[in-house]
Amino acid sequence: MRIKTVIFTASLLIFFSSALGAQVRLPAIFSDHMVFQQKQSNPVWGWATPGETIVVEIHGQSHLTKADGEGNWRVELRPIPAGGPYQLHIQGESSKFFIEDVLVGEVWICSGQSNMAWSIQNSFDADLEELSADYPEIRLITVPRVGTQEPQEDFAGSWDKCSATTIADFSAVGYFFGRRLHQVLDVPVGLIDNAWGGSAAEAWIRRDVLENDVRFDQLMDWWEQEESTYDYESALTEWHTKHATWLASGRQGDPPRKPANPMAGNHRPGNIYNGVLHPTIGYGIQGVIWYQGESNASRAYQYRDLFPLMINHWREEWGEGNFPFYYVQLADFLAETEQPEESAWAELREAQTMTMDQVENTGQAVIIDVGEGRDIHPRDKKTVADRLARWALGRDYGKDIAYRSPTYRSMQKEGNRIVLTFDHSRSGLYSFDRADPVGFAIAGEDKNFVWAEAKIIDNNRVEVWSDSVSNPVAVRYAWANNPVCNLYSREGLPVTPFRTDDWSGVTVDNHHR
Repeated sequence: MRIKTVIFTASLLIFFSSALGAQVRLPAIFSDHMVFQQKQSNPVWGWATPGETIVVEIHGQSHLTKADGEGNWRVELRPIPAGGPYQLHIQGESSKFFIEDVLVGEVWICSGQSNMAWSIQNSFDADLEELSADYPEIRLITVPRVGTQEPQEDFAGSWDKCSATTIADFSAVGYFFGRRLHQVLDVPVGLIDNAWGGSAAEAWIRRDVLENDVRFDQLMDWWEQEESTYDYESALTEWHTKHATWLASGRQGDPPRKPANPMAGNHRPGNIYNGVLHPTIGYGIQGVIWYQGESNASRAYQYRDLFPLMINHWREEWGEGNFPFYYVQLADFLAETEQPEESAWAELREAQTMTMDQVENTGQAVIIDVGEGRDIHPRDKKTVADRLARWALGRDYGKDIAYRSPTYRSMQKEGNRIVLTFDHSRSGLYSFDRADPVGFAIAGEDKNFVWAEAKIIDNNRVEVWSDSVSNPVAVRYAWANNPVCNLYSREGLPVTPFRTDDWSGVTVDNHHR
């Protein structure tokens, strides 16, 4: 029902002023400096006395609804032109309030584990970035880390304008991604950071979804056993005893480590879904950027099913259709190896790559050249963000820009050599720093891989061989925790790590922590 503002402020207020009702409330996601998603309807919801009449107004729109029997209410705003600032007006029967400085533009969720949570102040050029972070039309909100089996309706947080004083602790990947979109599209950008360091993918999924999927029976059985036997209070008491002994000894050696409670932690299935994701589900967004997988690397084969399930689950919960979901492949990490060997991290990267074929409207940012062997948290977050931004700008915003890394298509054996063909090479392949590509390994039927020589033979083909393998059957590229590799597209996107074989890997039988 549409109600003209003049009627609302006169006759309706006379009615409302005589009615009894509790204070109308909104979740923190609706607050000053917020951003609505452009070119789509946007829900607004909150709480009031059961049966209470609520009117919501913005930019000439007026929507009337009533709180249901449990006090929940919701309206759907029609699309609002990009820009602002606008004012959102909410009126109940005994209270009213205004949300000021509302913008309309592009809204993205920035999610995952610590590499997404990693802040500007801990990244390269933090001092320069903070000095130049004057973007009042980029808005930031962070969801606190709460691990629980009970769905939360709200969180403690508020929107901030991007500035030198607000950017330091925000997600670096999120900020750089949002800034790039803002600069190219010239519209406001809202960034919702809900990343939790060390989190496992299963914690981001509603528990019953996992319980009803036989593929995760072993994972859920393990957790049920853990939940029935773990006693945090006993563990805490034991720590206090050890800590007191350490103090009494004059603090000799390392102090005993205080136990974390896994029941409230970031691995327990459903914990982050309930405590972090649930309060924002349904908020109008354009899409999600995701950087996670390190905590699931030991269960990479399981991730082939778990990660696609999580993406589809989020989309079903949001009710916005198949919104874009762009994610970061794991970077290079740990020590380089002298000889080719198996790798859990390589298998996790493979599972991430496979997701693009399993789930529509997804995209992978390859950063096999950005990592740091000695640190699981690479400081170069700008390159990561730019590779994610390429996906959004090329896929969603119609820009003619390379966004997908070259990917393996097929192989053809020619004598003792194998010719590999790649898709998405665009302007052609390029070997960085050296005349020929490095990072390839080749094997015969004995499955014994050795380093291979390689040569680019045209825009999308590479020839691979080794004089020690007379009858090759399989090739791998960048298949290691921390591979030495140098093959790119000429647009500067690294070739996606891959293998041509499907031989069982080191994580095939791992199903739980």
